[in-house]
Amino acid sequence: MTVQDDAIHVDGAHFAFTDRWGGVSAVPYEELNLGGAVGDDPAAVLGNRELAAKSLGLDPGLVVWMNQVHGRDVAVVDGPWGDEIPSVDAVVTARRGLALAVLTADCTPVLLVDPVAGVAAAAHAGRPGLVAGVVPAAVEAMITLGADPSRITARTGPAVCGRCYEVPEGMRAEVARTVPAAWSETSWGTPAVDVTAGVHAQLEALGVRDRHRSPVCTLESGDHFSYRRDRTTGRLAGYVWLDG
Repeated sequence: MTVQDDAIHVDGAHFAFTDRWGGVSAVPYEELNLGGAVGDDPAAVLGNRELAAKSLGLDPGLVVWMNQVHGRDVAVVDGPWGDEIPSVDAVVTARRGLALAVLTADCTPVLLVDPVAGVAAAAHAGRPGLVAGVVPAAVEAMITLGADPSRITARTGPAVCGRCYEVPEGMRAEVARTVPAAWSETSWGTPAVDVTAGVHAQLEALGVRDRHRSPVCTLESGDHFSYRRDRTTGRLAGYVWLDG
């Protein structure tokens, strides 16, 4: 059900990314859709979130989700929301044991931890969020809670790669003006954007050296949801938390 890599547990910090299998959603959201705003049966989404959390040893009631809008707003949290989830694209916490979740289906999920300060963050970086600076905003919020960029471990999960994310030439130029490292070209020779490369360049500029990038391209992988490939589809999740 859950895609993890060899360094999943680093100094009390945990990172996890889901694939699409092992849940209860029906076509076209099969199976482990974790997104609640894509047209899936709400009961199936809730069941999937419980399954995913329990597979990670988490209390489903102690997972913080976001209402993602492709912006740069960041919320600092010390517990789950009430009935209304605010529109933000990054969440930061200094509460150990509280899991932060980010939903994606081609955008880049960004998970960040300073295990010494006990501060974690999750950010949703699509093309608009990359340009707006959601990841630098998340790091800045971590710093206000005592984090040091030199101690932060960053992980980016499955996302559409720069060889597949075709865009008009003008859009590529617009993105590259703000984040030059995001300039890319598809495998068939047309303009493209590499959001994940742009995120890593922003992290590098902020002093975050310990960075890891998933090799999975969501558009190429049948094991992952891809909005660009399928349009009506589910959402993957990235989770980050610190031992309590």
